[in-house]
Amino acid sequence: MPRRILRRHYRLMAALLLCAAAALAVHHFTPAPPPTDAVVVAAADLPAGTVLSAADLALAQLPAGAVPAGSAASTQPLVGQRLATALRAGSPVFDTSIVGPGLLAGAPQGTVAVPVRPADPSTVQLVSPGQLVDIVLSSGNGFDEPAGSTVLARAVPVLWKADDGGASPTLLGSQEPDGLVVVAAAPSDATNLAGASSRGNIFLVLVG
Repeated sequence: MPRRILRRHYRLMAALLLCAAAALAVHHFTPAPPPTDAVVVAAADLPAGTVLSAADLALAQLPAGAVPAGSAASTQPLVGQRLATALRAGSPVFDTSIVGPGLLAGAPQGTVAVPVRPADPSTVQLVSPGQLVDIVLSSGNGFDEPAGSTVLARAVPVLWKADDGGASPTLLGSQEPDGLVVVAAAPSDATNLAGASSRGNIFLVLVG
């Protein structure tokens, strides 16, 4: 084989080896992708009261350690749950987003979730989660029983309301007609609110 061809062959081999060495070096010094964790997010804008289906949920990847507390890593436990608040597409689904004990997250120790049923169910449309309300009991008829009003709880936050036009699951998972409001109350207020609707008419007064 002529020397000219051999030199050309050697140069080609040297170039190929140099390229291979460069590729190995790049691969060696390129950092591995950072680890990620899955978090469940809303697949679309979802209104409060939505009963979640698999199509409503998606998985997003966040850097490991950046997943917010109270979020979910799997969609399965959330399917069939009801949203307590509206969610934008891409927002994580937190335990505080779901009708259930998570609604009390961050509340003072001892706070309890208490269901109340206003005398006029249409007033439920005037409140929303986070709204502060006074809960007033009106008793008596003004004839054989003196009429009077008593404030049972002041400035308690609304956790959830039944407003979807059908049977709505409560925090305990049972079925109740619409017109139910769940508030966060101190134990002393909860005692006053328990069974209040059997003692008269319940009214909600917006205070904040």
